Amino acid sequence: MQLTGAQALIRSLEQEGVDTIFGLPGGAILPVYDPLLDSSIRHILVRHEQGAGHMAEGYALATGRPGVAMVTSGPGATNIVTPIGNAHMDSTPLVVITGQVATASIGTDAFQECDITGITMGITKHNFLVQSAQEIPRAVAAAFHLATTGRPGPVLIDVPKDVTQSMMDWWYPASVEEYDLPGYRPEVPLDEDAIARAVALINESERPVLYVGGGTLKSRAAQELRAFAERTGIPVVTTLMARGAFPDSHDLHLGMPGMHGMYTAVTAIQKSDLLISLGARFDDRVTGKIPAFAAGAKVIHVDIDRAEFNKVRHADVAIQSNVGAALTAFDDARATPRNLDVWWKTINEWRDQYPLVYDEPSAEGPLRPQHVIEAIAAKAAPGTIVAAGVGQHQMWASQHWKFEEPGTWINSGGAGTMGFGVPAAIGAKVGRPDRTVWCIDGDGCFQMTAQELTTARSEGIPIKVAILNNAYLGMVRQWQEMFYDERYSEVYLSADLPDYVKWAEAMGCVGLRARTLKEMHEVIDEANSINDVPVVIDFRTDAEEKVFPMVAAGASNDDIIVHPLQRGGNQ
Repeated sequence: MQLTGAQALIRSLEQEGVDTIFGLPGGAILPVYDPLLDSSIRHILVRHEQGAGHMAEGYALATGRPGVAMVTSGPGATNIVTPIGNAHMDSTPLVVITGQVATASIGTDAFQECDITGITMGITKHNFLVQSAQEIPRAVAAAFHLATTGRPGPVLIDVPKDVTQSMMDWWYPASVEEYDLPGYRPEVPLDEDAIARAVALINESERPVLYVGGGTLKSRAAQELRAFAERTGIPVVTTLMARGAFPDSHDLHLGMPGMHGMYTAVTAIQKSDLLISLGARFDDRVTGKIPAFAAGAKVIHVDIDRAEFNKVRHADVAIQSNVGAALTAFDDARATPRNLDVWWKTINEWRDQYPLVYDEPSAEGPLRPQHVIEAIAAKAAPGTIVAAGVGQHQMWASQHWKFEEPGTWINSGGAGTMGFGVPAAIGAKVGRPDRTVWCIDGDGCFQMTAQELTTARSEGIPIKVAILNNAYLGMVRQWQEMFYDERYSEVYLSADLPDYVKWAEAMGCVGLRARTLKEMHEVIDEANSINDVPVVIDFRTDAEEKVFPMVAAGASNDDIIVHPLQRGGNQ
């Protein structure tokens, strides 16, 4: 059967089970948009290509399936570079299809030409410049295989316009061997010797900690993690990228570590004698000053990507494996630490002394952002998905929302991409239409990608957006207050410009505002009663509120700064 390259591309996506594409057409990709009309695949027309990429990320993080985005050449391609870089940092499976000028025009500086494969070489697992229509099925099959196996990540397929208009004889690879990926071996057998050495370290430990990273979610190992933790009684900390991998309500869970982590989680790592790292990469936001990070601990590092071993912290035992397989091997070997009663007594003393706290909210406002998040969470249905932008509101959401299951926390970790929240929430809702999806956003982040609410309204995607409006770039303001002698340079945004209620209404959404505690509860209830259109709430919050605990950049985690209400003694 003969097809055009464009038809072959769409059929190949159908072969991979794609149900949704987020995209925006343009000249170079236009031939592919024609057969899309006859496809079962739903296309979500975005208002900016960055939105397409973040929506695909949100879809992937909520469902575990690869997100797919399709844009045109030139500025269409460069506009999606930020989501590709974001997905690369957070190991999110993404397949991005870009149009390209005709092959004869490549290298001539043709209209809307750019070397997108060159631009993205360092931020994709792999990328393809397809040379002929006959190669399209192989490229698509290989892209999905690469994006979803081993350490997940983004893959880009660049398709010249003449290739999509050429004819080909339809075929589709029947096996991985036909993908033509020499040297790519994402699955490796467990190193039994390494497992034995890790088990010996666990058996000798008296103050172990399970340091759980995003790789635990990527390998779908939440069940194995819980089984191992409950059998051994080892305390668990979950990084920003691993929230939901272990239930927040579980007694073994100490919370999030890192720069704005829970005091108990940070300190337990520091005082541990064995750190069992599961799919975590020793990010600088977790380690603080590296020589001082868990200085007395031995390290077992489990990761699917061997490039992570000894990159930041020396591992006494390195195990290249998905997290679930390693945990199962530990269980099979009955790895069990020594009596942990003294360790837990110490941990519980830290818990009692340094819980999360914030100043009592005033009835008349301004609102405390932490209290707003807790109020939304208290009224949310079980399994609600939370997406966030980047900044103070992201940290407060991670701290004050209780995550009980995987796939319910959608955020930008490694790249720290402002504007991620709204489009990612839209993608999550598309992937999980049965779930309520809240976006916890800041006024700065919201202004970067809020136009995608028009997409949500026109496509019937009823997300709910809580803007914690403090009229500032809040995290930058916090640093300027604490480390730059309160010299507030270019961080003020204005609480009333734009008018967020009118802006939401102009995009066809419901716009609400709350200044007092009474209004806060009323608008949350109203938002929860609306399930057919997007809702945006402008919560007026205190500009002087800061995120605590905090470890200053480059400082030791031992120097963690707690909330002013808790300071005393040697704090």
